[in-house]
Amino acid sequence: MGSSSTFLKVCLSMFLFALTANAHSRPGIFNVVDFGAVADGKIDNAKGTFLAGPVSFKGPCKAPIVFQIAGKVIAPEEIQSENWITFDYITGLTVSGGGTFDGRGALTWFKTECYKGGSCNNPINIKFNFVTDAAIRGITSLDRKFFKILVYGCKNMKFIAVKIIAPDWSHNTDGIHIGKSSGISISRAFIGHSISIGSLGRYDDEEPLSGIYVRNCTLTGTDNGVRIKTWAISTTGRSPPGLASNFKFEDILMNNGVKSYSILFGDCFFLFLQSPSRVKISNVSFKNIRGTSRSKLAVKLLCSRGFPCHQVELGDINLQYAGSDGPVTSMCWNVGAIFSGKVFPPTCV
Repeated sequence: MGSSSTFLKVCLSMFLFALTANAHSRPGIFNVVDFGAVADGKIDNAKGTFLAGPVSFKGPCKAPIVFQIAGKVIAPEEIQSENWITFDYITGLTVSGGGTFDGRGALTWFKTECYKGGSCNNPINIKFNFVTDAAIRGITSLDRKFFKILVYGCKNMKFIAVKIIAPDWSHNTDGIHIGKSSGISISRAFIGHSISIGSLGRYDDEEPLSGIYVRNCTLTGTDNGVRIKTWAISTTGRSPPGLASNFKFEDILMNNGVKSYSILFGDCFFLFLQSPSRVKISNVSFKNIRGTSRSKLAVKLLCSRGFPCHQVELGDINLQYAGSDGPVTSMCWNVGAIFSGKVFPPTCV
């Protein structure tokens, strides 16, 4: 990828046969079939066809790169690596084509060490490290063994019409997991579980987090709605000081009953430890959030007693209980809130 090629097209399926049959005669376009890849789902082709072991596409590159997948790439049953498909140090990357990366996660989800939350060295389906000015469009991440997509150290990336699919009983399979990045846009995506910020305060080297805008989303039967997670302890001891500010959650529909909490804010894991979380959260708004909850306790605003949350705004909230054994309720600790419009359930601030 360090060559002067202006266009790289990696075709991982015979669905592209008509387009790429003459690819070998066109400079700058590379078809894995021309390099011996066999699309039978059995032969491990390191160049990347139906069955592929760990593959790394690493820059720096001298020109924009297009990686096109139109079929399905299948992971081996077991991978002795934390990575499967990785893109590193690339500027001007496009990943498109409508294809699928199938991590075959069900083969490992219920291994004893994974099921109990221990370390099982399961790989991430697709990882982007230090990628800049990129567009990831129309691909599917299916049944990953661990996180689906990880974005780390990236700038100015767009995820458009990306699908993230796994059954609700899969183990620790985050959707698009973003860290130490800026200018990340996600639109028209299909993802389950919930919309989460955090966990905050879990690692000692966390940088301040700011400027997250979530709007115009529909959450159908998810475990939670929108949430911010903090920890009272880190991986090495007491939670380090941290700053998190300027978050907006707007125009969100909770469809078909959120299972746990529609709004879960400052949810301090290990909340009752003597040393509370030291992450200071401020300037957060929840507006025009409506729908149903399968839990009577639909809203939890729980902040650290040592670092209460400030400038938390709730406006036009309408959450109804999907059951019949009582009204919907809320719970609040250490929150300074501002209200506008109708707010239901009434908060306890």
